Amino acid sequence: MSYTLEQFAADCRAALLGDDGPGGLEQVRVLVERACRDDRFVETHLGPDNSSPRQVLYEDPELGFCILAHVHTGARSSPPHDHGPNWAIYGQATGRTTMTDWKCVRRPSGDEPGLVKAVRSYDLEPGMARAYRIGDLHSPHREAETRLIRIEGRNMDGVARDAYMVAGD
Repeated sequence: MSYTLEQFAADCRAALLGDDGPGGLEQVRVLVERACRDDRFVETHLGPDNSSPRQVLYEDPELGFCILAHVHTGARSSPPHDHGPNWAIYGQATGRTTMTDWKCVRRPSGDEPGLVKAVRSYDLEPGMARAYRIGDLHSPHREAETRLIRIEGRNMDGVARDAYMVAGD
């Protein structure tokens, strides 16, 4: 039986209501992997009819988390960032994303961006998901088309975030 968006959202909701800390976040990460491994789920929400780089599939009216579909049709990189006062989970449905984790060496101040140094890089392959806690700095890089499921602790549309630059050696 295929994993439906309704069941996925209900399972995420139950996990977060049961544990709003790291344990609940880990449970949701596992659920994202389940969704990314479900061919029908991926086809329904990330199939050829979806070319949107950001589509909100579900937004929880009480807890505020949202489930998003992301389709990137070509190479794309994002600068180092966090999700402000929120967590995020990236789930790879198709393609490969190389993620880099960053260490902050200087916090942003006023109009000055913060400075970061790379800690490690790793690949997210189809069926894998990675959770980023509040304040975790990361950046994705894609060489070709990718399709992802991402969950944000709250909808980040229009939320201002700090800027970061890579520190020189």
